[in-house]
Amino acid sequence: MEFLLQAEGLTRKYKDKVALNNFSINIPQGSIYGLLGPNGAGKTTFIRIVNQITAPDSGTILLNGEPLTKKSIGQVGYMPEERGLYKNMKVGEQAMYFARLKGLSVSEAKKRTEYWFDKLGMMSWWNKKLSELSKGMGQKVQFVITVIHNPSLLIFDEPFSGFDPVNAQLIANEILELRDKGTTIIFSTHRMESVEEMCDHVALINQSNKVLDGTIEDVRNQFKTGKFQVQLEDVTPDVLNNLKSEFNISDIKEANHRLDFNLLYDKNKNTNEILQKLMNYSQVYQFNEIIPSMNDVFLQAVKQSSNSNI
Repeated sequence: MEFLLQAEGLTRKYKDKVALNNFSINIPQGSIYGLLGPNGAGKTTFIRIVNQITAPDSGTILLNGEPLTKKSIGQVGYMPEERGLYKNMKVGEQAMYFARLKGLSVSEAKKRTEYWFDKLGMMSWWNKKLSELSKGMGQKVQFVITVIHNPSLLIFDEPFSGFDPVNAQLIANEILELRDKGTTIIFSTHRMESVEEMCDHVALINQSNKVLDGTIEDVRNQFKTGKFQVQLEDVTPDVLNNLKSEFNISDIKEANHRLDFNLLYDKNKNTNEILQKLMNYSQVYQFNEIIPSMNDVFLQAVKQSSNSNI
């Protein structure tokens, strides 16, 4: 696996406060990497280090295997949560201006601005001032400015803030398309449903420390509880009593000759072992392991890490 961004032992302090503590992360090329954590956890500090807005007190960070330098800035596109556009500047001129700042020629800046404005249905806005646009329209302009120079690394901080559902999905599709074309993306958000839908990997920071990281599947499996949703056919009262005596079951419901319930079992046991035991009682109509959502993982991991630091 090739890594576009590698950070090792990053630490940053502000006076007596540790903002980031011995933070290490490897972000695969062509992936969407979710950067999660409560407010004040250290996410913004890491993003500021990648953008060379601030420097770590210790540790190293590599982009494409090379230490960050001023030349690295052109390889990064950053869309902050607090947008920073000029309200009284026409949006077409503004996009061209920022493209030029990223090193594009006038002709290339115009070509790419027209491409993105046309793709996102923004051509009629070209001569409008940002102050004449809605917040969501302004967000589209900010998105274009972030991606216009084709950076190898994109950083999105709460990218869907201010968007209605239609435009949020439009931008999500554009981010996924950029990923599919090889762009590496750091995705910082509190919307866990977006993390599950879009991210390949995640890292969770809490109280300046990395709590966990890995693929979405591995992280969710790490927090499995051994809970299953089961549905059996034609269960008699005697069979139900036997089930209760052998298994830890709850939320029992009976309807249409079927028995629904949740079953808690040793998560380290082989799933086939549980299924075989159930088949001895009745025909199994449904058998699903309940895997924690990323929202559940987030809440549990933050709670566990906070308790361990008390």
